Amino acid sequence: MSEIATIAATIFKRAGKGRRFIVAIAGAPGAGKSTLSEKLLGLFPEGSAAVVPMDGFHFDDAVLHKRGLRARKGAPETFDYRGFAALLRRIRSVEPDVAVPVFDRNMELARAGASVIDSEVKFVLVEGNYLLLDEAPWNELSPFFDFAIYLDLPRNELERRLMQRWRDHGKSDKEARDWIAGNDLPNIERVMQKRRPADLVVRSVLMTED
Repeated sequence: MSEIATIAATIFKRAGKGRRFIVAIAGAPGAGKSTLSEKLLGLFPEGSAAVVPMDGFHFDDAVLHKRGLRARKGAPETFDYRGFAALLRRIRSVEPDVAVPVFDRNMELARAGASVIDSEVKFVLVEGNYLLLDEAPWNELSPFFDFAIYLDLPRNELERRLMQRWRDHGKSDKEARDWIAGNDLPNIERVMQKRRPADLVVRSVLMTED
């Protein structure tokens, strides 16, 4: 059985006969959260699972400029935490037709209502950098999750993936290195140094970049 199939089997077993089971998939930028989420999604029965990316709660660039935070986009304080927590609360309550915003990296903005979770969805895979961050208010997210996975990759592998990510998005090598040094690396350190325990830690570098 593959590593991802084993993870899916663990989630399925833990969920039992409950109506809804929410999984946190956390890790530093570039760790492979989106990739793992999408691969797991394909292993659950059709219509029984959905992915909720935390990135849909990025503040818009116009808001970040006003707050002097544009250069720190991706840090915890550049997300709408309260909106994200309210969404998780609705998902936890198994409300019907919960609309989920999805971040479009090519447009650098979130598309509201880009996905909908109906009441028949049992497995909700929530992925994001700060789901296990042991800082207020992020540490208040813990009750929303039934199971937590942390992707723990070496810094050099994360940096390699991030360099490729920013090249793919049109940055020169210098622009990519400057952005990683000034923004991504501080976020990586924050995720690694200040995280709550996870139910499962995955250390496979086979996960591709998220």
